[in-house]
Amino acid sequence: MKILFVLNNYYATGNGLSASARRTVQALKDTGEEVRVLSGPNLTGSGPQPEYLLKRFYFPFFQGIIDAHGYQFASSDKRIIKEAVSWADVIHLEEPFVLESNTIKIAKRMGKPIVGTYHLHPENIFCSLGMGNWKWINRWLLHVERDCVFNHCSHLQCPTQNVYERLVRHQFKSELRVISNGLIPEPCIRPAEPPAGYFDPQRPLKIVYIGRLSVEKDQPTLIEAIRHSSFAHRIQLHFAGQGPKEKEYKRLAMKLYEDGVVRYKPEFSFHTREELRVLAAEADLCVHCATVEVEGLSIMEAIQQGAVPVIAAGWHTGTSQFALDARSVFPEKDAKALADCMDWWLAHPEERWEMGKQYAASMAKYDIAKSASALIEMYKEAVSC
Repeated sequence: MKILFVLNNYYATGNGLSASARRTVQALKDTGEEVRVLSGPNLTGSGPQPEYLLKRFYFPFFQGIIDAHGYQFASSDKRIIKEAVSWADVIHLEEPFVLESNTIKIAKRMGKPIVGTYHLHPENIFCSLGMGNWKWINRWLLHVERDCVFNHCSHLQCPTQNVYERLVRHQFKSELRVISNGLIPEPCIRPAEPPAGYFDPQRPLKIVYIGRLSVEKDQPTLIEAIRHSSFAHRIQLHFAGQGPKEKEYKRLAMKLYEDGVVRYKPEFSFHTREELRVLAAEADLCVHCATVEVEGLSIMEAIQQGAVPVIAAGWHTGTSQFALDARSVFPEKDAKALADCMDWWLAHPEERWEMGKQYAASMAKYDIAKSASALIEMYKEAVSC
């Protein structure tokens, strides 16, 4: 089967949508399927380029915000889109933007089946503009995306049950399938037994947050929670990520140190995938406060390394589905509840270590090979419609 993936920015680094697309394409290729990509250019330098290369599109006034989020848009060259669509047996749309809308028009004229993945909530976009809580504008954009892009897909991948339920509420017409974006199966590098000093009541306790430094990831709730924690004097905060809120969040976190709340200066860094595995394996807890999250690849990868998570639950985040019990879930933006969850785990190191093993094992069902297999079945159904 010839599968065409369509997205604006296939080679972006530090962007979950692009990373997910690259992994999915490779997983599909590993099964023997033919996959090509229609996308904008790889801006990393000497790396590979998509098979169907579109020029970069610059947005007046908003380009700075787009760049800060590690993203880019592609132009809609109809000649290149037509060439790409002509090659394919099935078109897979990764976004609900202008490129995808133009691809739909050409694909429909050629009679090519179209499927898609719901990767982004409208709130992911409007949070950056300070309008994440404006219900009317987020609902309006969701309906525009539904009517202009997603309802033209015969089948739509929902990475989590949370996404599925939202799309049902908003009367999406596509055949909705809950299929995880999937994880590359990596061995857990956390040792089988606690390392020397693990139970030392004086050692630093590493609390890690892996994720982009942006409004919707809500790192300030973790920073505020430290003020409520009875273990604050032992906590070493570590934020792994970049983003538009980096300066502000660094200032907030350093205030904990300046006020004497924590003994150790909070750390900020950006890592390779392998370095993130090591960081997660060493963490006492991995916290995820995002208020807008379709699935949450970063916390999934941390859990895979035996990190016990504490995850925000809310209307527009599906990540709490990975929690194995209530001690790992708190209501979004509730810093006191987050502190209570963290304190329980920090006060029970034996249970924390054993639960880490269970968490690592729980990620096996999200193996990306299983996701690829489910997608192939979806493609077959779309082609036969």
